[in-house]
Amino acid sequence: MKVGVIDYGVGNLGSVLRALETVGVAPQLLARPEDLREADRLVLPGVGNFRDCVRLLEAGAWPQALREQVLGSGKPLLGICVGMQLLASSSTEGADAEGALETPGLDFVPGRVENLRRLGCGLRVPHVGWNEVTSTPGERGLFVGIPDCTDFYFVHSYAFVPENPADLLATTHYGITIAAAVRRNQVWGTQFHPEKSSRAGFRLLRNFVEAPAC
Repeated sequence: MKVGVIDYGVGNLGSVLRALETVGVAPQLLARPEDLREADRLVLPGVGNFRDCVRLLEAGAWPQALREQVLGSGKPLLGICVGMQLLASSSTEGADAEGALETPGLDFVPGRVENLRRLGCGLRVPHVGWNEVTSTPGERGLFVGIPDCTDFYFVHSYAFVPENPADLLATTHYGITIAAAVRRNQVWGTQFHPEKSSRAGFRLLRNFVEAPAC
């Protein structure tokens, strides 16, 4: 099993690589779009600003290569934090600065990314720290062996609002109900950082590695 971690110019790669090693995987750092062909499963990290991450992906010619490998060839993909948000159709983060209402995302999981305050959150933003996560009823997927109300580690100011409620895999509550994880076919995303979430996060990463591809 070859798990590739996509290196498109954002940080936090080291902790993701170490977490995958902890669950028995020898991860590969993928520095070029053509490297996607060498991996069986893909991890898309993300930190910082949505628009900046999109620019880095586009500058490196990643979007088309990801569409070919994920949507075309059916390779499983896990987006983490902003990496999950990049799976959306669009985001309002950073878009207004240049006169646009939204910045397009990869559109792997249809939906929009919006600021927590705009969604009605009255608590301190960004949302930083440990918070309970509850999976939605039915097939648990990433959350096999992880009890509901397990704490995971969050750092974010924006939240993913899926277009189709069926794509919502798990939620957390921080003043409002927030999408903690999404899934459409072989594409998963977590708003929290599994690589920073101790045993539960390691179990989730193992579940991703072992989950059957669609």
